[in-house]
Amino acid sequence: MGDQPGYAVDLYYEVRQDPKEGPMLHFRMEGEVGGKRFEEEFEMHRDTAFNFAAVATRIAARHGLPTNHSLIMRAHDEYDRMFEDIREKLGAHSGESVNLDHLEKDGL
Repeated sequence: MGDQPGYAVDLYYEVRQDPKEGPMLHFRMEGEVGGKRFEEEFEMHRDTAFNFAAVATRIAARHGLPTNHSLIMRAHDEYDRMFEDIREKLGAHSGESVNLDHLEKDGL
């Protein structure tokens, strides 16, 4: 393992309906990095939810995981399955527009 801290991270998600913002993807991220437990929650708008890996990586870095150690590899099968599941849960389709205000609100 070298200089990399040991880690175990789980990411749970579900669609929630916000009366003002519409469908939101709610995430709960919990785990352990270098022997220290953490749990954080965040939400993303329907149109920006597919950038969840960027937010999750920042959270993991805040808790001690080096930024060069990717939680979710873009070519990884698990990421692909999660991406498709999110797309299905949100009823999203390729090519839909993104509200630029949502990028800032969602920490992107």
